[in-house]
Amino acid sequence: MTDVKRPGDAPRTRLKDRLDPVVFGVTGLIAIAFVVWGLVSTAGLKKTADTSQGWVIENTGWFFVLSASFFVIYVLWLAASKYGRIPLGQDDEGPEFKTVSWIAMMFSAGMGIGLMFFGVAEPLGHFASPPPGTAEAQSDAAVQTAMATTMFHWALHPWAIYAVVGIAIAYGTFRKGRSQLVSSVFWPLLGRRSEGAFGRVIDILAIFATLFGSAASLGLGALQIGGGLEHNGWVDSVGSTALVAIIVVLTIAFIASAVSGIEKGIQWLSNTNMVLALVLAVFVFVVGPTLLILNLLPTALGDYADQMTEMVSRTNASGGDEMAAWLSSWTIFYWAWWVSWTPFVGMFIARISRGRTIREFVTGVLLVPSLVSLVWFAVFGGSAIAQQRKTGDLVASDGTVNSNNALFDLLSHYPIASVTTVLVMVLVAIFFVSGADAASIVMGTLSEKGSTEPSKPTVIFWGALTGAVAAIMLVIGGDEALSGLQNITIVAGLPFVVVMVAICISLYKDLQTDPVVVRHRLSVEVVEEAVTTGVTEHDGDFVLVVEPAEPDPDDHEKKTS
Repeated sequence: MTDVKRPGDAPRTRLKDRLDPVVFGVTGLIAIAFVVWGLVSTAGLKKTADTSQGWVIENTGWFFVLSASFFVIYVLWLAASKYGRIPLGQDDEGPEFKTVSWIAMMFSAGMGIGLMFFGVAEPLGHFASPPPGTAEAQSDAAVQTAMATTMFHWALHPWAIYAVVGIAIAYGTFRKGRSQLVSSVFWPLLGRRSEGAFGRVIDILAIFATLFGSAASLGLGALQIGGGLEHNGWVDSVGSTALVAIIVVLTIAFIASAVSGIEKGIQWLSNTNMVLALVLAVFVFVVGPTLLILNLLPTALGDYADQMTEMVSRTNASGGDEMAAWLSSWTIFYWAWWVSWTPFVGMFIARISRGRTIREFVTGVLLVPSLVSLVWFAVFGGSAIAQQRKTGDLVASDGTVNSNNALFDLLSHYPIASVTTVLVMVLVAIFFVSGADAASIVMGTLSEKGSTEPSKPTVIFWGALTGAVAAIMLVIGGDEALSGLQNITIVAGLPFVVVMVAICISLYKDLQTDPVVVRHRLSVEVVEEAVTTGVTEHDGDFVLVVEPAEPDPDDHEKKTS
């Protein structure tokens, strides 16, 4: 791929010419300061993170909930309206990537690591401890609630969040010829100011969200790989030192992939992982409770639709402290996590979606991953619930689920567990590498004024810093490492929610002047005027004719003078 620049832009070949010193310097220094703070005063950072997370949940939880649902309505409206015909590129362009590769890359970058970590843990967790005020634990009603709640967190809402930024960046870059920056999306609202201080603040917030969101994912990957090592008996216990070592290995791997480029690295890893994930899912489907899984597919979809109103309206006010604690661990954590992933996933899927229309984009980005998530959670969540009902050994006596080991505990009940558990660890590692190298490339793009091929030193810098932040996030969590990841992710995601709402406004304004919309509006006006004239002057007995306009004598004189 090559950079898309405005006419007159000078080529930026040297790193010092490409790098934005303000965006790179400010974000880099603050991120390094966070790492140093975690090393020098782990307890102090943990206290600050916990306090900040509590404030965000109490005062802005409602904003996360409302915004997430608004994004779903917004992108569906875009696709169904006249704007759906607008291409994310020039009028005569076709898609750059084949549909299968396009779906594989966006899915792997969007949530592959999360599906591996929560595929068993979330449905099983909601089955064992349903949301407050919903169903009795481990009852038939709890099965329905568990599947509906899981789909709520993984289907339309997260992908609509991604789609908002993805459409805005793809449209501005490939249709309008702007730089591939989040700040460039605000050109319709800010004009030249989007290239000044306001724009730099927006890009800085985007990098922060990306950094902490991808670091949280790296932490989840390390936790699950550590759980696999323990489960297989390869180590007695995985503590902070071992988790940091896993992070170091994964960080080196995704930096190597990122500097190899999108075509060589990410596309190959994404396609490989899609095949391996399909093999694992088919295996569990065949050896697990096949009939139950098939029954869960329509049931989960129906329960998801039936309980949607209740799920989108859950806030602190609907259940007090108990609901607030549940929301911080689940829904609001997810919305913040998806939002924190949005700058890099949105930019990444924008980058691979050139030539597709807005309607094609929304259909692919919303519906395909949602259906895949439905199948995935029916297979793994349904199998785990069935196994818990049969043997009762997947849930602790206090109703909690060990998220790190949940998938391994399920596979231990099936044949060739020694093979499948290793396959899971490989999948987790590759899923993370394919997602995190996309994140490091995007942070490089934001640091280098929108370059779609950021320099290797910049990519390596952000990749290494992501690993360092992930290690600190895990360490400050202590025995509750997952909680540490969740708390910081929620705090880091808040500023970018505000940015995303503004993106919706700016994109709508931008689309008003698109040639497709203008042509449509003019054609309607011309036809309406002609029909009105035909009815009033000819009593409805008329035909519409298209013919060349009479030449203007003044134009002829101008051309010959």
